[in-house]
Amino acid sequence: MAIPRQLPNTITIVRILCAPVFLWLLLADAGADGALRWWAAALFIVAIATDGIDGYLARKHEIVTDLGKLLDPIADKVLTGFAFIGLSILAELPWWITIVVLIREVGITVYRFMVVSDHVLAAAWMGKLKTVAQAVALSLALLPLWTLVGEWIFWVNGVTMTIAVVLTIASGIDYVVSEVRAAREKRTSS
Repeated sequence: MAIPRQLPNTITIVRILCAPVFLWLLLADAGADGALRWWAAALFIVAIATDGIDGYLARKHEIVTDLGKLLDPIADKVLTGFAFIGLSILAELPWWITIVVLIREVGITVYRFMVVSDHVLAAAWMGKLKTVAQAVALSLALLPLWTLVGEWIFWVNGVTMTIAVVLTIASGIDYVVSEVRAAREKRTSS
């Protein structure tokens, strides 16, 4: 069965549009750990989990586009960026973590746009691993699980967030090193 050619990109755009709704739900709860917090966490988890669906559909039906390669990582960055910002606004995550993550994410995104006329910088394996780590860490931080299982979950949240931040920095360095190497190889082969 053929799917509409633009379905994967439409899913990606819907994921981007979910981000402000998620942030509004999170901030409207104002740290009260009530129903809006649960809805915010659920919306984030669904939106970030659908990351694999758009890519899978595009690859399976051979409708991968340069626009999709560009938009998909942006959707991830918008969702995770809003989550980091929301948690910092609620004073549940130090601002320095959010700033480090946002500098990496915005830097790579701006670079993607700068080189798009030359080549599309698709997500590398380490960038994908970073996104998974961020998704897990943010999901655990967003879900008010401490209300159900107790405060030991804060330790788990701290470990997963540390892994996510380390992978964020490492994948940013990996992108820079890969692009520098590719530029050198291009110059030497010319």
